Amino acid sequence: MITITPEAEQKIRELMQQDNEAVGLRIYVRGGGCHGYQYGMAFESKIAEDDTVIEKGDVKVIMDSQSAPLLQGTEVEYLDSVQGSGFSLKNPQAKTTCGCGSSFSA
Repeated sequence: MITITPEAEQKIRELMQQDNEAVGLRIYVRGGGCHGYQYGMAFESKIAEDDTVIEKGDVKVIMDSQSAPLLQGTEVEYLDSVQGSGFSLKNPQAKTTCGCGSSFSA
């Protein structure tokens, strides 16, 4: 479904330790942004029955049933460079993306 780089796995683990109620990182897609769809991420305290859960070690990435098909094949990575740091999603289904990388069209 999706892959999580070792750097992203470690950063998710670190951030989850700061939130005692978090069971995983939810990655979702919603309408909006300059290209039609926009990515979102938030730590989640519960998993719904129809969620897709990807586990890598003790890290869980959660996707709702509408977002999962749009995230098929996506690689989640964490970048830390002089330009800044943060999570990045490489989605092979994205036909076009915006300059900031948070919006795409499928």
